[in-house]
Amino acid sequence: QVQLVESGGGLVQAGGSLRLSCTASGTIVRINDMGWYRQAPGKQREFAATITSDGRANYADSVKGRFTIARDNARNTVHLQMNSLKPEDTAVYFCGARIATSVISSRDYWGQGTQVTVSS
Repeated sequence: QVQLVESGGGLVQAGGSLRLSCTASGTIVRINDMGWYRQAPGKQREFAATITSDGRANYADSVKGRFTIARDNARNTVHLQMNSLKPEDTAVYFCGARIATSVISSRDYWGQGTQVTVSS
């Protein structure tokens, strides 16, 4: 059984910062890509940022230059530092990871989501 647990969401004023964290636990052989996705009210879930196991990051254009993703492989943790937040960043943020639980089996796992609200 694998779990992803997020933390760090909350309410912040426009221009402020928040840091999200997500830790994977359970029977884990290897964690490949980890990432953050977000879903605003009435919209589909969208990609925000991902990072490979060797640290290569990729960002959505809407967050590039404001968000930074990082991971701590020893702690099975991924962080998302969000700066210069805008009201349009308001969403539920989900952590996702491609995790291998055996040498032949891997799939995507998701956290429960954490709410980020940016007031204008």
